[in-house]
Amino acid sequence: MTAPFMPPRSGATPGPAALEDLLTSVENDLAALGDALRRRDSTAIEERADLLLRSLSRAADAFNRAARGPGGVPVPLRERLTRASQQVAAQRESLLRTTVALNRTVEALLPQQQRPVYGPAQGLSKAYRR
Repeated sequence: MTAPFMPPRSGATPGPAALEDLLTSVENDLAALGDALRRRDSTAIEERADLLLRSLSRAADAFNRAARGPGGVPVPLRERLTRASQQVAAQRESLLRTTVALNRTVEALLPQQQRPVYGPAQGLSKAYRR
């Protein structure tokens, strides 16, 4: 088991090893979320999504600082970060489609009560009532 990653001091430019650790954490959390989604385990999905959000936040901060630093971000790490971002976008789109499909199913099974457009003394002025 590896030691937990300790982020560099705030404002310090992270080196390639620190970026590698952060990106590996993002990739692992992303894979774990994907597994939870495939299992349709709502508790695990919430836990994994929270972990992914935290690791993405740490990685984004570190990559932004590294990009502004003297050495920049190594190309292989930029490419891995791009792939991870694409995976996050794909999972987000998949969740959105699933949510829309679920909402449509619920609406079909439990239609909302519709109020009549016209009814007794609704929307009619006194001139049109009998």
